[in-house]
Amino acid sequence: MKISEAAESSGCHLETIRYYERVGLMPKPHRTASGYREYRDEEVDRLRFIIRSRNLGFSLDEIRSLLRLEHNRTLSCAEIDAIAREHLADVRSKVRELNRIARELDRTINACSGGARGQCSILATLREPPPASRTKSPGASRTRRPA
Repeated sequence: MKISEAAESSGCHLETIRYYERVGLMPKPHRTASGYREYRDEEVDRLRFIIRSRNLGFSLDEIRSLLRLEHNRTLSCAEIDAIAREHLADVRSKVRELNRIARELDRTINACSGGARGQCSILATLREPPPASRTKSPGASRTRRPA
């Protein structure tokens, strides 16, 4: 099938398919004599796997690892399980962080008295150091994994 059909069948935009080919998540497709990309059912299935994984928030590197592990039938699922568990821990951490941000925004918005812009408590709060940095020692920072 052509790229437009693969895109429709997988739910993936055709430019995204081209991107996945460039970054190595998708193999280079067979080309017809006229140069059109031609996709087989297993490639569309792989696209669905990638799309579903992305929808669950897996990074491209995590997906690459899952795809590599999927093709090695001799491995146990322990490595796949470890990747999924680590990802779940990251998701839970992000949820906690988003909840913290929501509480802080809620507090900031509720402190607003609706006065003139010159006395806007929301703008004043945004100029304050974040609550976490008020308690940290100077120069301390939280390390984050790259996305």
